[in-house]
Amino acid sequence: MSLEVRELEAFLVLAEELHFGRAGERLYVSQSRVSQLLRALEQRVGARLIERTSRKVALTPLGENFLADLRPAYTALHATVDSVRAAARGMQGVLRIGFQGSTSENLTDALALFERRFPACTAEVVEIPLSDPFGPVHRGEVDLAVVLLPMGESDLVLGQVFSEQQQMLAMHRGHPLAARTSLSPEDLAEFSLVGVRGPAPHYWRRAQSLDVTPGGRPVPAGPQVGTLWEGIEAVAGGQGAMLLCHPTAVFHDRPEVNFVPVTGLAHSRLGLVWHRNRETTRVRAFSRAVAAVG
Repeated sequence: MSLEVRELEAFLVLAEELHFGRAGERLYVSQSRVSQLLRALEQRVGARLIERTSRKVALTPLGENFLADLRPAYTALHATVDSVRAAARGMQGVLRIGFQGSTSENLTDALALFERRFPACTAEVVEIPLSDPFGPVHRGEVDLAVVLLPMGESDLVLGQVFSEQQQMLAMHRGHPLAARTSLSPEDLAEFSLVGVRGPAPHYWRRAQSLDVTPGGRPVPAGPQVGTLWEGIEAVAGGQGAMLLCHPTAVFHDRPEVNFVPVTGLAHSRLGLVWHRNRETTRVRAFSRAVAAVG
């Protein structure tokens, strides 16, 4: 049997006031209307909740128990409604999302889900430089960003981690190992690996381009680039090889370049990051959308 919220409100106010007149004033209804709401609730419950005499109004023992259970549930219900209202007010405007390289399937699906859930909020996706993965977030140029991991910035929050992918080595098709179906981490010593220049943290740049194999063989350093496009151009020109995740390799397929899987190397992963002091309702909502599709 369904319950009417107005009946519950009347009972709660009457339980506090223990006076039909004052309860009516608080509820902006007549005293008789309070009596009607109480009778309707008692009929639904199947028992008396309040005793009314000519001298006083008092809760019955069942009414006392009902009040003890109802009050926290009603408070929680109001808190939920208030939270949703606040979220709705924050779900308007523009959410700026930065990404490196090609957009992943997770990101595309999360964008579609976010736009369905919050049609009043516009999501703008902008590419951020390979050489500066965290700078746009630090400077407030984007609200959050999808970046290659690792992320060790103390003032940024790492949210959802997703799109774990096998790493591929992009190399010129003329290289002696270009016809291989796979490579081992030790084979990387046969290549000059393209690195990342610019303001990207040293720990992040080092993770994207090995300088030594797991077996201790030195990996020659290739040219330093600032964008993914520059890296692909360097590879196409035979200046070096570059580690990329599989979706990025597929996105940048071109005749001069072969992409060979590297087995035994840690997979690349993407992470959703935002500034600790600029976490908004929109940011949290998009993070939930990424989690839902991941």
